[in-house]
Amino acid sequence: MSIFSRLFKVGQAQASAIVDKFEDPIRMTEQGIRDLKNDFQQAQISLAQVKGIAIRTRKDSENNKRLAADYERKAMLLLKNGQNGGLDVAEAERLATEALLKKEELSKESVRLATEAQRHEQMAGQLQSNVTKIKSTITSYENDLITLKARAKTAASTRKINEQLARIDGSGTIAMLEKMKAKVEEDESLSQAYGDMVSADHSVDDEINAALGSGKTSTASEHLLELKKKMGLE
Repeated sequence: MSIFSRLFKVGQAQASAIVDKFEDPIRMTEQGIRDLKNDFQQAQISLAQVKGIAIRTRKDSENNKRLAADYERKAMLLLKNGQNGGLDVAEAERLATEALLKKEELSKESVRLATEAQRHEQMAGQLQSNVTKIKSTITSYENDLITLKARAKTAASTRKINEQLARIDGSGTIAMLEKMKAKVEEDESLSQAYGDMVSADHSVDDEINAALGSGKTSTASEHLLELKKKMGLE
């Protein structure tokens, strides 16, 4: 196995390991996000309920406070009526005392409800903090999931490429190319050999034709006449 093959195998193994590593975390993260979203919805419902109780309790406290103030105002009117002669003084003081008792009762209830409302408001604040934390965690998990999926996709693509490269090197493609190259070189050599043979068969004719075509006819004729004269044939 060539060094490239070994490198491809190593890359393939690493890519496969990365994919295997991220497949389960992806599913786990998706499930975790779904669970957190369910918790988030439940926490929102609880937060709304506690906030509603706090608001209603605060309103009841303020309402009792207003009623207490109203009874105090009525007690003052009763006393004034007693002083002005509009009402018997003793009866005015009795009714004023009853009004003040109502005022005291409502004031205590107002304080109690205010304390209860404050406790519900603190609870709502804690729930709000938890809801915000869950929401932030969901956002963080969703971002991690996006990154995780991108890395898994890249790893899968890398593995696929490495597998293709490994198949190319190991499937004998290079050997086939070398074989084709040898065949082409053999055909080229054979073609050149036939060409040389053709050149050898036609070299004389080519020389004669070349001589005739190049204007050497007159020179050859002159040489022929000189040769005949030299031989005494003319």
